Amino acid sequence: MTDCLFCRIVRREIPAQVVAEDDQCLAFRDIAPQAPTRTPVIPKAHTASLETVGDAAGVVGAMARMAQQVARAEGVAATGYRTVINTGADGGQTVGHLHLHLLGGRDLAWPPG
Repeated sequence: MTDCLFCRIVRREIPAQVVAEDDQCLAFRDIAPQAPTRTPVIPKAHTASLETVGDAAGVVGAMARMAQQVARAEGVAATGYRTVINTGADGGQTVGHLHLHLLGGRDLAWPPG
């Protein structure tokens, strides 16, 4: 998908402050953070959502590993953090590219929203 916001970030057509990258995933600072640490972790290959991941489900594990690495690097692993994958419009997904939100740096109340 050529016009996808996150695909354009992967291709460096849109600037982003990258905090981690490997062959499968990219993590970058959110432009409107809802917590002191809010880092989207995305697969480099376009996948619309968790609902459509299919045979590429291994990328979800790669995203989780990267989230763990970023949480440690950002200093939130010791006190705790949240990971969220929104799926579909009713699930709160606003960008049509699979992504994991890493949130931390403050007490994250439950239930959310």
